[in-house]
Amino acid sequence: MIHQYQNNGYHIVLDVNSGSVHVVDKIAYDVIGCLEAMNPAHTPETLKEEKTAEYLLEKLGDIYAEEDLRDLLEAVAELTAAGQLFTQDVYESYIGEVKERKTVVKALCLHIAHDCNLACKYCFAEEGEYHGRRALMSLEVGKKALDFLVANSGKRRNLEVDFFGGEPLMNWQVVKDLVAYGRELEKTNDKHFRFTLTTNGVLLNDEVQEFVNKEMDNVVLSLDGRKEVNDRMRPFRNGKGSYDLIVPKFQKLAESRNQEKYYIRGTFTRENLDFSEDVLHFADLGFEQISIEPVVGEDTDPYAIQKEDLPKIFAEYDKLAKYGRQRTGRQRVYVLPLYAGFRRRSLRGKTSVRMWFRNRISGSYALGRSVSVSSVVGQEEFLLGNVEEGITKPEIPEEFRGCSVYSKDSCRNCFARFYCSGGCMANSYKFHHTINDTYEVSCEMERRRVECAIMIKAALADQERMADHEEE
Repeated sequence: MIHQYQNNGYHIVLDVNSGSVHVVDKIAYDVIGCLEAMNPAHTPETLKEEKTAEYLLEKLGDIYAEEDLRDLLEAVAELTAAGQLFTQDVYESYIGEVKERKTVVKALCLHIAHDCNLACKYCFAEEGEYHGRRALMSLEVGKKALDFLVANSGKRRNLEVDFFGGEPLMNWQVVKDLVAYGRELEKTNDKHFRFTLTTNGVLLNDEVQEFVNKEMDNVVLSLDGRKEVNDRMRPFRNGKGSYDLIVPKFQKLAESRNQEKYYIRGTFTRENLDFSEDVLHFADLGFEQISIEPVVGEDTDPYAIQKEDLPKIFAEYDKLAKYGRQRTGRQRVYVLPLYAGFRRRSLRGKTSVRMWFRNRISGSYALGRSVSVSSVVGQEEFLLGNVEEGITKPEIPEEFRGCSVYSKDSCRNCFARFYCSGGCMANSYKFHHTINDTYEVSCEMERRRVECAIMIKAALADQERMADHEEE
């Protein structure tokens, strides 16, 4: 399967099943597209057949010279023989293996507080309540959750725990006590905990900052952008905006962490479809780690993204992609979450890419690797068990393990399937009442973001090549 597109002046060819990315000129772009239209299952042998050359000459002979077309056809055949073009999908056969995998839990999302001191208009947690009552997790429940993680982690040494909410800092003493308990578990179980914290910053102070910098591997700071954007969507319960209070705290924390191991996480809605301006605002504030994501809401919500908004959103992503490749210094714009990881993976050999694709057939929740623990539950149909008895409904993780890019019709022919692993199951359930579907508006945005991320990587590689050439 071949996916072709143009972005910011680059002609890009993605061989979907191998992950190979080719930045080409116009004639090569047209030749590969013509060959894909002729036969998406080309082999080196079919590419060498005279009828293939005749097809190219018939379709493109009026535009390009015969000699150039034949030279490019030979080059395409060589790349195909090398497993970099027209490769076949070999991953569906691993579905059975995925379904049979033993559940090994590597990550825990601790809903440490079902309460919040903000009243964000788009909050999926209903201002921290999660369809229930306001409550704080007890230290006892938290300890049992960490015990559960250790007991179900198998031979995996590195474990992840995210303190989430609501607002975790509203239960700050329990956060500190659980980190201390985790450090004791490390000594007796040969494990290593990587703790993270997601916060709105209202209760952030010097004492919290000192502890976070000592113990937290990453910190997610919630801020939506420009003052008028943030304060419209993230007010206090009395309607007052939160921007002026939290921005100086976030700037101080980011600097104290040497602009590393954190990121500003924004949400854009229909009310700020010019969200590239919010990203630039983050950068101007000095933040170097930036992520901004689309809101997910009911179609009746005034802030919800609609299908007719997509062209504007695509244009904004293209702006961010251009910005991402032009920005000097250390600032990085996360056009999409996979970008940082994509950058590392793209530097690995073909074997590593194939292994990564195998692991991207399903997401972590589908594989049972990530678990959410809460003292109050919003959706009982997904309640696996409890910290006292462990997993009491093994049929639920079995259902999730059966969810993959091959169980969803809309994923089978999507070029981005190995990058998003089939998309968010929660969104699928929200809009279709099944985890084996997709939310098309989200898919459209994800496809564009994948394209932008690949373009950024291609541009960076091009810049490195040019720099090397100048040194020579």
